[in-house]
Amino acid sequence: MDVYYNDYTYSLKEMLMPTSIRLPEETEERLDRLARATGRSKAFYLRELITSGLDQLEWEYSVAQNAVDIRAGRRTTVSRAEARRELGLDE
Repeated sequence: MDVYYNDYTYSLKEMLMPTSIRLPEETEERLDRLARATGRSKAFYLRELITSGLDQLEWEYSVAQNAVDIRAGRRTTVSRAEARRELGLDE
């Protein structure tokens, strides 16, 4: 069974989880203006921002964690020349 909610169709497995956040007043006002101007809900835009930004945040965290692991000796690196050789790009 599918459920239609705020321009999205969800299966029962994908039901929405209610969440509460506090926003700075200026951010809340900007979100209100955008919602009024477009006729969409603030919740729609918050979902869009979170889902699109989550990939970026996860990537940034993994890059930072890799740097920590390299500095701590838990990961190793190879030189550019070695990588080119291993990939057969020096031919």
